[in-house]
Amino acid sequence: SIRLNQLKCVFVCLGHLRCLQLLLAHGAEVDSVDVKAQTPLFSAVCGRYLGCVLALLRAGADPNGNLRNAGSPVLTAAREGDAEILRHLLRHGAEVNARSKVTLWTSGVAVCSGPLYLAAVYGHLDCFRILLLYGADPNYNWPDDKSSTRAMPARKTVLEMCLRHGCSVDFIRLLIEFGANVYLPTLIIEKSTKQNEALELLLKERGCPRSLVSQCRLSIRRHLKQVNRIQDLDSLDVPPRLLNYLKHKPMNCSISQ
Repeated sequence: SIRLNQLKCVFVCLGHLRCLQLLLAHGAEVDSVDVKAQTPLFSAVCGRYLGCVLALLRAGADPNGNLRNAGSPVLTAAREGDAEILRHLLRHGAEVNARSKVTLWTSGVAVCSGPLYLAAVYGHLDCFRILLLYGADPNYNWPDDKSSTRAMPARKTVLEMCLRHGCSVDFIRLLIEFGANVYLPTLIIEKSTKQNEALELLLKERGCPRSLVSQCRLSIRRHLKQVNRIQDLDSLDVPPRLLNYLKHKPMNCSISQ
């Protein structure tokens, strides 16, 4: 049979889509793994070969990669800022709240790295918004799980990590819009323009309850996530205005995105 090394040389070296399609057509194992448990899809995402990613997904590749691999296609796409690849992975059912198996230490704080966190600290606002649109938990890392120990400081939510890293206020605004709990982070005042702007927004939100329109949208989206339909928003039989509403877009704008 055609094994992983033949698949990988196609896109890791040069990303030849036609060669990949030929290999798949002749029975190549789509989810075979190497010694690092990296699947062909994971390698294609690392190489940012969109055509190869699409071919593998259409051939039935697991969008989550292999469980024995320390990373995942979604984590990689979020870190690299490849919004188009990330969107296709999520459309094919990839886990939007994937967790890295590597615990990161930043500013003395233990963080269980996830896609939202990576998109934020690397400054990829488009990827950050796509993850939230596909159901990423805006309170990722909360509450702490039982694996935490006294020797390891408590993990922080994405909102708190955005504040600590001085992410632009746009990241904070998106988290609030998609339902982040504004009371979770411990506020730390720093001499940073971005930090001050973000803190000002957060304090304002703490003093103003969510509108009924916002609460209804969050409830509907939460239900769609529970029934595993959040990735199928575009295929829902609903009026365009309602679809725009659920996708956090202006009610009268185009829905082609």
